[in-house]
Amino acid sequence: MIRLLTFLEQTVAASAASDKTDIRFPGFGIVLRNIGNGFRVFGFRIAYYGVAIGLAMILGYLLADRVAKKTGQNQELYLDFTIIAVILSVAGARLYYVIFNWKQFADHPMSIFNLRTGGLAIYGGVIVGVLTAWLFSKIKKLNRGLFLDTAVLGLLTGQIIGRWGNFFNREAFGTYTKGLFAMQIDVREVSGWFNPSTPAAVVTNEFGNRTQALERVMEIRNHAEVIDGATYISVHPTFLYESVWNLALLIFLLIRTKHKKFDGEIILLYLFGYGLGRLWIEGLRTDQLFLFGTSIAVSQLLSGILVVGAAAMYIHLYRKNRKKKTAAGQAVL
Repeated sequence: MIRLLTFLEQTVAASAASDKTDIRFPGFGIVLRNIGNGFRVFGFRIAYYGVAIGLAMILGYLLADRVAKKTGQNQELYLDFTIIAVILSVAGARLYYVIFNWKQFADHPMSIFNLRTGGLAIYGGVIVGVLTAWLFSKIKKLNRGLFLDTAVLGLLTGQIIGRWGNFFNREAFGTYTKGLFAMQIDVREVSGWFNPSTPAAVVTNEFGNRTQALERVMEIRNHAEVIDGATYISVHPTFLYESVWNLALLIFLLIRTKHKKFDGEIILLYLFGYGLGRLWIEGLRTDQLFLFGTSIAVSQLLSGILVVGAAAMYIHLYRKNRKKKTAAGQAVL
């Protein structure tokens, strides 16, 4: 335990010392120089991650507000909803992370409330955000399907932008790769588990029976290379994959909004599309949260459930809506 604590202290100290480092995309010949994870204003440090989240919230609300206007809804309701949803979604993201990573908080439960140390899981935010929208529309006696269809476009916009906070934090990356999209990160900016100088025994002890996760970490360590005097790991930029996937999904949903067959269609297409993308991307991640005492990635399992559930519900509502239109047409005749 003493050895582990010493290692973690050294990792934090090294990270603090390396205020800015390069991020490289060798496949495209791109080197981003001196990228930090925050800046200071009047002596107060502001993290780029927080800026990304703040911008995500604002632009998400603006898009939902615009769609609400075009569809003849009460725009003021979306501002009220956004304020409530943001607070609850952050809490949901934290709770999700804590539940499936309890070992980290067991000895210091009060650290649960310290968000400055990181630890938010987007799926927790998505689940709470959707539930909040459902309850909000029910309490306000709104067209539930229409409200969910509109609100989820704002949520997806937020996800696209928010993922870039992971870029500045050098987190949420994937397995080792030397492919075209490979991203190289200085080991001083990531968890010490990926640093080749960290004793292998310490890493093995940390990952326990999570064999696949351990193998992925060791593969990244074993392929680290020294460039210009600094040690870099080469990994999949999964934050980028998810951001681009979500952008493509948003474009599709915006187009589909104009031609949807029934209220509630967009939220179901979102759940299916996001779940499908996350099912693939989560399989590349190296920071997965696992189902209690197993090697099952909980977010990947949830993604599979979302895909199947959303597809089944979509087919059901599509057929139900078609039957209504057929019956209405026969009645007119």
